[in-house]
Amino acid sequence: MSHRSGQEDPERYLFVDRAVVYNPATQADWTAKKLVWVPSERHGFEAASIREERGEEVLVELAENGKKVVINKDDIQKMNPPKFSKVEDMAELTCLNEASVLHNLKDRYYSGLIYTYSGLFCVVINPYKNLPIYSENIIEMYRGKKRHEMPPHIYAISESAYRCMLQDREDQSILCTGESGAGKTENTKKVIQYLAHVASSHKGRKDHNIPPESPKAFKLQASVSPAFSKRGELERQLLQANPILESFGNAKTVKNDNSSRFGKFIRINFDVTGYIVGANIETYLLEKSRAIRQAKDERTFHIFYRLLAGAGEHLRTDLLLEGFNNYRFLSNGNIPIPGQQDKDNFQETLDAMHIMSFSHDEIVCMLKVVSAVLQFGNIVFKKERNTDQASMPENTAAQKLCHLLGMNVMEFTRAILTPRIKVGRDYVQKAQTKEQADFAVEALAKATYERLFRWLVHRINKALDRTKRQGASFIGILDIAGFEIFELNSFEQLCINYTNEKLQQLFNHTMFILEQEEYQREGIEWSFIDFGLDLQPCIDLIERPTNPPGILALLDEECWFPKATDKTFIDKVLQEQGTHTKFQKPRQLKDKADFCIIHYAGRVDYKADEWLMKNMDPLNDNVATLLHQSTDKFVAELWKDVDRIVGLDQVAGMNETAFGAAYKTKKGMFRTVGQLYKEQLSKLMATLRNTNPNFVRCIIPNHEKRAGKLDPHLVLDQLRCNGVLEGIRICRQGFPNRIVFQEFRQRYEILTPNAIPKGFMDGKQACERMIQALELDGNLFRIGQSKIFFRAGVLAHLEEERDLKITDIIIYFQAVCRGYLARKAFAKKQQQLSALKVLQRNCAAYLKLRHWQWWRLFTKVKPLLQVTRQEEEMQAKDEELVKVKEKQTKVEGELVEMERKHQQLMEEKNILAEQLQAETELFAEAEEMRARLASKKQELEEILHDLESRLEEEEERTQSLQNEKKKMQSHIQDLEEQLDEEEAGRQKLQLEKVTAEAKMKKYEEDILLLEDQNSKFLKEKKLMEDRINEMTSMLTEEEEKAKNLGKVKNKQEMMMVDLEERLKKEEKTRQELEKAKRKLDGELSDLQDQIAELQVQTEEMKGQLVKKEEEQQMMQARGEDEVSLKNNALKQVRELQAQLSELQEDLDSEKLARNKAEKLKRDLSEELEALKTELEDTLDTTAAQQELRTKREQEVAELKKTIDEETKNHEAQIQEMRQRHGTALEELSEQLEQAKRFKANLEKTKQSQESANKELANEVKCLQQAKTESEHKRKKLESQLQEFMARVTEGERAKGELSDRTHKLQTELDNVSAMLEDAERKGIKTAKDVSGLESQLQDTQELLQEETRQKLNLSSRIRQLEEEKNTLQEQQEEDEEARKNLEKQMLTLQAQLSESKKKLEDDVGTIDGLEEMKKKLQKDLELTSQRLEEKTIGFEKMEKTKTRLQQELDDLTVDLDHQRQIVSNLEKKQKKFDQMLAEEKSISARYAEERDRAEAEAREKETKALSMTRALDEALEAKEELERINKQLRAEMEDLMSSKDDVGKNVHELEKSKRTLEQQLEEMKTQLEELEDELQATEDAKLRLEVNMQAMKAQYERDLQGRDDQNDEKKRALVKQVREMEAELEDERKQRALAVAAKKKLEMDLKDIEGHIEGANKARDEAIKQLRKLQAQMKDYQRELEDARASRDDIFAISKENEKKLKSLEAEIVQLHEDLAASERGRRHAEQERDELQDEISNSTSGKSALMDEKRRLEARIAQLEEELEEEQGNMELLNDRFRKTTMQVDTLSTELSSERSTAQKSENARQQLERQNKELRAKLGELEGSVKSRFKASITALEAKIAQLEEQLEQEAKERAAANKIVRRTEKKLKEICMQVEDERRHADQFKEQVEKANSRMKQLKRQLEEAEEEATRANASRRKLQRELDDATEASEGLSREVHTLKNRLRRGGPISFSSSRSGRRQLQVEGTSSLDLLSDDELENKITDNNANETPAPQPE
Repeated sequence: MSHRSGQEDPERYLFVDRAVVYNPATQADWTAKKLVWVPSERHGFEAASIREERGEEVLVELAENGKKVVINKDDIQKMNPPKFSKVEDMAELTCLNEASVLHNLKDRYYSGLIYTYSGLFCVVINPYKNLPIYSENIIEMYRGKKRHEMPPHIYAISESAYRCMLQDREDQSILCTGESGAGKTENTKKVIQYLAHVASSHKGRKDHNIPPESPKAFKLQASVSPAFSKRGELERQLLQANPILESFGNAKTVKNDNSSRFGKFIRINFDVTGYIVGANIETYLLEKSRAIRQAKDERTFHIFYRLLAGAGEHLRTDLLLEGFNNYRFLSNGNIPIPGQQDKDNFQETLDAMHIMSFSHDEIVCMLKVVSAVLQFGNIVFKKERNTDQASMPENTAAQKLCHLLGMNVMEFTRAILTPRIKVGRDYVQKAQTKEQADFAVEALAKATYERLFRWLVHRINKALDRTKRQGASFIGILDIAGFEIFELNSFEQLCINYTNEKLQQLFNHTMFILEQEEYQREGIEWSFIDFGLDLQPCIDLIERPTNPPGILALLDEECWFPKATDKTFIDKVLQEQGTHTKFQKPRQLKDKADFCIIHYAGRVDYKADEWLMKNMDPLNDNVATLLHQSTDKFVAELWKDVDRIVGLDQVAGMNETAFGAAYKTKKGMFRTVGQLYKEQLSKLMATLRNTNPNFVRCIIPNHEKRAGKLDPHLVLDQLRCNGVLEGIRICRQGFPNRIVFQEFRQRYEILTPNAIPKGFMDGKQACERMIQALELDGNLFRIGQSKIFFRAGVLAHLEEERDLKITDIIIYFQAVCRGYLARKAFAKKQQQLSALKVLQRNCAAYLKLRHWQWWRLFTKVKPLLQVTRQEEEMQAKDEELVKVKEKQTKVEGELVEMERKHQQLMEEKNILAEQLQAETELFAEAEEMRARLASKKQELEEILHDLESRLEEEEERTQSLQNEKKKMQSHIQDLEEQLDEEEAGRQKLQLEKVTAEAKMKKYEEDILLLEDQNSKFLKEKKLMEDRINEMTSMLTEEEEKAKNLGKVKNKQEMMMVDLEERLKKEEKTRQELEKAKRKLDGELSDLQDQIAELQVQTEEMKGQLVKKEEEQQMMQARGEDEVSLKNNALKQVRELQAQLSELQEDLDSEKLARNKAEKLKRDLSEELEALKTELEDTLDTTAAQQELRTKREQEVAELKKTIDEETKNHEAQIQEMRQRHGTALEELSEQLEQAKRFKANLEKTKQSQESANKELANEVKCLQQAKTESEHKRKKLESQLQEFMARVTEGERAKGELSDRTHKLQTELDNVSAMLEDAERKGIKTAKDVSGLESQLQDTQELLQEETRQKLNLSSRIRQLEEEKNTLQEQQEEDEEARKNLEKQMLTLQAQLSESKKKLEDDVGTIDGLEEMKKKLQKDLELTSQRLEEKTIGFEKMEKTKTRLQQELDDLTVDLDHQRQIVSNLEKKQKKFDQMLAEEKSISARYAEERDRAEAEAREKETKALSMTRALDEALEAKEELERINKQLRAEMEDLMSSKDDVGKNVHELEKSKRTLEQQLEEMKTQLEELEDELQATEDAKLRLEVNMQAMKAQYERDLQGRDDQNDEKKRALVKQVREMEAELEDERKQRALAVAAKKKLEMDLKDIEGHIEGANKARDEAIKQLRKLQAQMKDYQRELEDARASRDDIFAISKENEKKLKSLEAEIVQLHEDLAASERGRRHAEQERDELQDEISNSTSGKSALMDEKRRLEARIAQLEEELEEEQGNMELLNDRFRKTTMQVDTLSTELSSERSTAQKSENARQQLERQNKELRAKLGELEGSVKSRFKASITALEAKIAQLEEQLEQEAKERAAANKIVRRTEKKLKEICMQVEDERRHADQFKEQVEKANSRMKQLKRQLEEAEEEATRANASRRKLQRELDDATEASEGLSREVHTLKNRLRRGGPISFSSSRSGRRQLQVEGTSSLDLLSDDELENKITDNNANETPAPQPE
């Protein structure tokens, strides 16, 4: 695999083939099938298509196998469109759910893509094989690229962190978390590798090589040649730090061959230029317990194995090393790691240490400590005989240890076995037990290794630290264990989970900040939620120091107290944190866990065993001081902090427990493990918070370490634990899907065809128009600056609509195409039809004309006619001409067309060239596609190879299975052969038996023949004597055989007796077992009653607790109310202070305004006084001026009055506005406070509901646990019962076997006895033959002896029979007693049956009634089950509605918060408005000042203009005067010329006068020109002044207009704000109405739920009652059945015994019959012999004395025999009597047996009937169970179990009922509380309505006030305009007055004669100098001037 991966293209493991993703077929399939995700046990989630919706349920068809399943709607999860397949960032998924995330990860993993982004996370799944994506080329590929430009990779994360650090100068961190074996360490290595390559200096980069790619290899190898110097470059040292840490801190576990057993934070420092300048490593939570013991198939830390495997001979002797199996601390010996050699790795570790510049002495010292840790485990302690004191029998290991650590052996043993302990002020030596000594040694070993590891980390940090070059910033890499949830978790898991909680909080907070920045950047309004606060309660539960203290604080506190144990710690935790929302108590007394914590990843059970010990980590301080005083400096350095350890003299209560005691502190130096870790974690979190974090989440795909396999449930659990799903949950709250405007428009413009007009349009506007056209809800999207944001699921909906639109378009296109083709075909058909008609018509005409003669003639004559030919020729010529012309025109047209075509072809050629270019591009693309397809093919081939390998494995498995099958078959065949052999043997035996039986028959026949021969040859005495001898020998043998058989029979009888005794014992044991079972059942019921009583007590205690809690809550509520009142009072005080400060500011501003007004007033008064003085100076004499002045003063006074009134009105209006504003503000603040109170109430209710929900959930869990435990108990009892039943069945089987054996033995005995009897018969016959043959006395004596023997035998047999009869009689009596008992039982049963029959008859046949009742019950049960089902469905619906309503409530709370934000924004706007008002006031004041200034300037300019106009008028008047004088002078000249002759003056004088006149003229011209110039200048000045005046007026008007516009705009803004507030108020009203409606709905739903619950409870109670009735009836029936069965069994047993006895009696009777027959035969034979003898005696004539003696003797013998015969006959009669009696007894017994059998038959029939009824009942019950099972769901599994197990779970039912009653009570209480809350909410709603109405009324008042203010403003504007007009009138009047003054001045000036001199002085006096006021001359001065002028000038005539 590695060879293949080396040649593979790395891009296929990085890039997704988009061609496969954008497959239109898959898109169409997705659209058509409505694919969704459905839960699956095997795959986690399975694809399915929706077929039918049935209310809350949905019928779906699974995509894999087409199976149809009905699933709840809530269990279905939406599927993303195929566009999102294998997406690189899962945050882009439009349907963000667990199924989609899992599917995306699975797809990418199976395609070889192990890295995937999920928002901020980078999710990594362990591939369990080498991938070619870690080479130097890949590093260069990612170098300098942004994250979104490249596919996901750990290098992309590293690159982004490095670039962010360089660009933003911000410290970075990379957080790698995950389970053991997920690849955290390997990814950490890859980060370091990347940074070492990218950030190494130039010098280092020449020599630096990237390590080989090994993503999951054992260690990171840097290619270091031995030629390098010991002190390498920093980058190499950084890379070599990892192997050392791995060697000392990593170990092999079940999940991972190289698992890091510690957490680490690697901090790499960089300088300003980005080069690495140093590094630092911090470690957390080293698993030091692994150094002393390991689980199965696991190893301790690698260094132990590497040292033992790789140390040389010299080093082994120095370190005193031994074999692997000689160390106790290596629990599993030497376990090799596949693919790794410990020896080579040891050498690499040493090389790495040399590169890290470790000295030789340091390395040796470290290895000595490692060897010493192993030697600690070899110290063995033993317990002394008489005491508990420990002793060390052998101190070899101790000597080795002390040699390695530099200690004295005696002191060490003394310190271990009898350490010195401080008691008071004295030191005492206390002996240690074996357990204490072992614990001390293990603790020392752990502490030594931990100190060595800490020293090693410190030494590596020292090597990596570069103090010369200061680091500017750093990148931190955190490699720490992920969340751990085991079955039972300890202190280490708490620390790890606490760390992960903090890290998850950091992630949530980071995500919140980034989302906030994104939304702010895009300008989106969104109420931000800091999800980091969600985890705070759990973190507080663990770490809070006080009020209430957290778990770590309580643990530390318990460590301080003496005699504290784990139990006291748990009690304290339960007491302090019992009510915490994230804390749960153990559910039951027998629960293994001590407490539970609800983390973000799930519920975790903790077991607090030895937590105090783990927290304090106590050590033997005697040994610690010895180690501190060690001769080895390295060891002494390790143990320098000996002051801070917990010693033996600090242990309190050692005599009570071995290790469970608490410890005191020593001089304040002692700090617990929890404290140290908390400090470490707080430092780490502070560091991480100051960095920009990057998150990497590592996931383990399976526990089998197999490549290409992914366990979905395992991955989901890890996603949940890693916080990936939590991140997705946070994403779902906002707008996770973002699309750039252009992409959105391009993809979804098809949905809005006419929304965007043609031409250019901005992307944002286009998107806005598209969204308007799509009519999306405003809450589902936000439009930013460059992107459009969507909520989860919106894009999937748009994709569906797009696909539907495309399908519609394609369908329409296909329809158009088909229509066009159909029309074309139709037109063609029409043309063909018309052509056919023409052909038919022509054919028909031809057919008509062809036989017509004239037509024939016409056809023949027509060609012969010349004329026709000429005409035809002419026509032909004409036609040719026409054709030629047509050809010409055609050719010309063709030429034109050819030219056109040539142009077209040229164009087409160009187009084709372009197409060719496009085709080449397409070809290139196709080549790329082909390459991609080739890569895909390669992927598929690899997958195929994998599959082939799997196939091969499977084939191997199948081969092995087939081999096993063959073996099994062969074994079966062997067994069958053995069976056949056994069968054959059995058949042979049977054949032998048959042959033996045949032989026996033959022998019997032979015996009969022999008997016949004997009877024939009886008379042959000689021959018979020989035969008699033979027969006697045979007889003796037969007797011996009979004796042997008797012995065998006795043995068999003894065996039978033993077996019967055993049977009885078995029955007794069975009875005892049943009794024990009954006792156990009784004890069980007692225990259950006790448990029930305990539960009742606990409930009472809970009730008391609840009461206490309620009282406490009441007190808390009172306290909170008082605090709220106090806060309200403080708020009111603050608000009043704020109002006072505002009023003070307003007063100050008013004072300033008044001061300004007073200043203005003073200025005006000063101006008025100046005017008055001027007027008084100028117009003292005139009365008109005085009148004008009085008028002016009156006007001024009136103006002052109006101004004062205006100011007063304005101040009053401002005061009123302030008052109104203040009242409005107060009301709004009150509303806000009320809203806050309402929010607090809502939050309280929400919390209470949440707590209630949690309690309910806990109770449900408790009930489920109780149910599971009861089921376990039931199963145990069932198993015990089954065992008992199995034993009983075994006993019965044994009994049956014994009975079979007894039957066989009896049959054998019968056969033997029959054979014996036959033999006896034969012997008797032979004896009789012999006695018959003997004619002598011996024969008779033998016969007599035989008879005596027979008699004796018969007597013995009779005795035996009598004994047997007695026993039989005794048995019969016992049987009779048993029968009587049975009869009694039967009578009782019959009485019971009769009673039951009577009852049945009384109740009109209870069976029918019961059946009817059963039917009714079934119906009721069905109804109740249906109702229950409906109720459960309703309850589920209610729960769903509840959850939905809860979500709506959450939404409402969010909206409420939103509204509050709006209110706060409005308040802010109000404040801004106030500020704007103040600004406007200041601006208006400023404008008023400017206006006043402008008016003053205008006045000044007007005065200047008036003065200028006056000067102009004067100049014009002077000009007129001059012109008039000029005219006068001309007239004088003419007069003089005319009077020349008259006067008679000479020419000279005339010339003189002419010259003077000319001079005067020139002077006058110059004066005129000067005056004209001055006039022009004054006119220009006047024009300028007029222009300036107009400009000033226009400016002033513009300013006024601008102010008016601003006022209007402000007014509009205010109106708009008012409208917005109205709209918001209306929205609030609507929302409140909706909330009220929702509350009403909730109330109604609650009422319905209450009704449903009550109905369900009633139905449940009724069902339980009916079930109990049925159970009682069933129990009665079962009891009756059991009694009947017992009686039947007894009857059967008795009948069997009676039958046996009968058989034995019958056999005995048969024997007696045979004996009788034999005796009768013998008697007859004897009588025959007697007759024969008598005949012989009578026949014998010759009598002899001997014969007579013989005769007498014989007669005596005969007499004796006759007597004996008589006795025998008497005996026979007695026997016959006895036989008769026995037959009578047998008859009676047989009758009794028949009656018993009939009763047994009846009882059997009754039993069968009862069994039938029972079966029917059970069948009905089964049907009920089936129906219930089919209909009911998981919530009614308890009922199913109860119905299925009626006999076992009555008590459990009672318990469940009690629990259900409790739950009902609780639910009733909660419902009452909810009702109370609902009433409170109603009240609050009413209050809100009132508040809303008040607010509306206030708004109306505010509107009115606004309108009034506007009216007042309009009035003020009107008054201002009036004032302006009056001012204008005043200015006009003043101008008129000034004109009048001017005319008066002119008149004054014109009062005397004015003459002009020719000198400059005179002209200067006439000039107007400047623009100042005109100098008024007195009359005297004027007269003097005029006289001076007249003196200088010539006399002239005065004008008339």
